[in-house]
Order: sequence, then C-alpha cells, then structure tokens
Amino acid sequence: MDRFFRLKENGTTVRTEIMAGLTTFMTMAYILAVNPNILSSFGTGATGMDWESVFLATAIAAGVMTIAMGLFVNFPVALAPGMGLNAYFATVILSSEGQFTYQMGLAAVFISGLIFIVLTVTKVRQMLLVAVPDSLKHAITVGIGLFITIIGVKNSGIMTIAVEPSEDIPAHTFTNMLSFETVLHMGSLTDPSVVLCIVGIVLISIMMVLQVRGAILFGILLTTVVGYLMGQVNLGVLTDPDTTWVPDLTELAFAEFDFEGLLNAGIITVILTFTFVELFDTFGTLVGTANRAGFMKNKQEGHKKVGKAMMVDAVAVSGGALVGTSTVTAFVESAAGVAQGGRTGLTAVTTGVCFLLALFLAPIAALVPGPATAAALIIVGVLMMQSVKEIDFQDLVVAIPAFFMIVIMPFTYNIANGISFGIVMYVILATVARLSGRGEHKVHWLMWILAALIVLRYTMIGTE
Repeated sequence: MDRFFRLKENGTTVRTEIMAGLTTFMTMAYILAVNPNILSSFGTGATGMDWESVFLATAIAAGVMTIAMGLFVNFPVALAPGMGLNAYFATVILSSEGQFTYQMGLAAVFISGLIFIVLTVTKVRQMLLVAVPDSLKHAITVGIGLFITIIGVKNSGIMTIAVEPSEDIPAHTFTNMLSFETVLHMGSLTDPSVVLCIVGIVLISIMMVLQVRGAILFGILLTTVVGYLMGQVNLGVLTDPDTTWVPDLTELAFAEFDFEGLLNAGIITVILTFTFVELFDTFGTLVGTANRAGFMKNKQEGHKKVGKAMMVDAVAVSGGALVGTSTVTAFVESAAGVAQGGRTGLTAVTTGVCFLLALFLAPIAALVPGPATAAALIIVGVLMMQSVKEIDFQDLVVAIPAFFMIVIMPFTYNIANGISFGIVMYVILATVARLSGRGEHKVHWLMWILAALIVLRYTMIGTE
C-alpha cells in the first residue's frame, strides 16, 4: 500500500489517509440526500425520476468514480453528482413541459461524456487550465457557490418571488419595475419549512465555527431530528414492512436512455447545450477543488495532476448517466479531507468505499427533509465564496469579467451564462487594454475560440 500510493513520499500514513477519507465523506455525504431530492424535484417525482433510483445511482457513481480517482490518479479528491449541474438537469426537464424527459437528459449527458473523453485525450480540456486567468477561475468557484445558495434559499422557502411580471408590460422595462416594490421577498417565518431551514443553517454554522469534523453532515442529521420534533419527519417508514434495507439495483435507470426521443427533440441543440454547460461547470468545480486543496500553488505539478484527474472526471460524466444520475464531477468538499492530512489516492478510496456502504442506508436518507438539505446548500455556498479573496479586483481587466461571472450565474439561474459572459468580456477588455498600452494581459488563443463559440452558441441556439 505504501508503494502503490507513495505514502512516505507524500509524508503521510495509512491511518492519516483513512481518517482524511472519512472526513471527506462526512463533509459531502449530504449529496446522498440532496441529489435525489433535486432530481426527483424534492421527492414529488415531478421530473419523472424516482427518489430511490437516484439515491442508488448517486451512491454507486460517487463510490466507483471516487475509488477510480484514488487508484488511477492517486489524487485525494472525491467525485459525486455535481451541485448546480443536477439543478440544471432538473430545471431543463421541468421547464420543457413534457417535451424533454429525464431519459433523454441522461442520454444527452452520456453523449456529452463521450465528447469530454475525446476533449481530454486531445488535451483540449487541459488547455483551459492555462488559457483561463486565475482570477476568473476563482470567480467561477464563487459564482457556483452563489448559484447553490440561490437553490437552497428558494427550495426552502426562505426566498420567494413577490409577483410575476405582467404579460402586458415587458419584465425588463422601468414601468414594470415600478408596478411592485420588490421582486424577491423573505419567506414567511410561520412556514415550518422556512423555520427548519434557518435552524439548520444555525446548527451547521455553529459546528463549523467550532471546527467540528463533518459539520455539514451532522448539521443535516440534527436538523432532521428537529424536523421530527416539529412533525416534519415521519419515522414510520423505518418500521414499514415494505421498506427494504437491501438495495434493489434493478431500480437503476441504465436501460432507460432515450436516444430516439433525443433525436426527435433535436440532438445537436440538446447535446451542445448540455456539453456547453458541463464543460465549464466541471472545469470550474475541478479547478475550484484543486484551489481549495492547495494543489495549484505549484502550477506545473498542479496542472499535471488536474490533467490526469480530468480523464477520470470525463469518464465519470458518462458513467454517472449509465447508472441514472446527472453529471458526476469533483467535489470541493474534498478539501476537508486534505485539511485533515490526506495527500494520496488512499483518501479517495476510503471515501469511495463509504459511499458504497451507504447503499444500505436508503431508508434513513429518505427521512431527511428538504429544508435540512437546503441549509447544507447555503453553507456550501459560503465555503465556495471564500475564493473571492483570490480575485484581483484592483485589476479591472479581470475584475469586471469576474464580477459578471459571479452575479450572472445566480441571477440568470444558469452557470454557463456567467462563465460565457465573463470569457467574452475578458477577451474584449484584455485586447483593448493591450492595444491601448494600458495592460499586459495576453489572451490565449483558446480564449478567442471559446469567445467565438460562445457568441455563435447564443446567437444560433439561444439561452435555453
């Protein structure tokens, strides 16, 4: 084991790595409850996806792909269905009014994963590490954090929409803006869902301040207990004779790819849209993870390690779709294990094994109420927000694109929109500054290509 994972070379031990792996699992295990809730539209099945099926897919995909990251890359980073991408997946289905099914969505994700594999083999994805300025990389992390926060406050009821825009007056006009006081309102504190979410935020926050390992997971569990006392959790499911603790793998959605429907829906548009969003989102999450873990301090070594991780990440996209979940990607919470001393793939292997063992805990995970997981999302947003300090806001050439990346992601409820706008803005501002002699920013040739593709994408396909 020491030779395989190069433990001594990395200044670590088996015990340290296992403890780090357990810590990583504890900090990201909330995805076992959150992902099924989001993809099944918070347990209502509105997307057509079954809660138990998504739970199984989440645990299997996270377990297998995280173990693969540890064995093939020797990298202490765990993978699971990505926050933001799962919300995007569900949003596309719900907003299509039945025109786009989850079976078609899984097929699109699978194909986009194959595209990612090609892009990784040809080292195009790795080039993004060099092409995108560091400040913009950190802005992506912050923007995704705010996007996740918006999901949490919206789904818990803490934030509500005051009024719908008038059909007679365009929503963007000043007249319409004056027709109501505010677009967003604070949710009612008499709503048990809002109260429970606030309790969860306070509990998780306190434990994080006290540096309790696994604060997010423990916070979710304690919030669930409070939810039970408030009558928001039904423990009867645990004693129900129909409840099974043995995973039924036949519930997986492997056989439910709808390639034919995807063809009828317009395969090019669908796949390009998913690939576009996933390309930037997985890049942002993986870079954000590496930044949080400190692996990017040595750029040469960090880029090499992240480059290898991108291949596992690419395979994980299609692999996750195979078992029935949205895009699987690296998790920023992996930095918690690194902070506990994890330096090798043994940390990832330990985390992966924990996810596989979690397959037998589906009935318990199903008890977790939506407000508890929403509180976790909001706190994860706080963790990702920490990258804002790495952005050079004194340099307006990167500060302006970074700012728009950060605000457009949550305000348009779309990660790709923010990254796209930031890239185009950076290319324009860096070029103008350089031509005018007011800056030395060099625009990588790949950034020009991305900017051109972005313009074509939005002019030809639109914003959906």
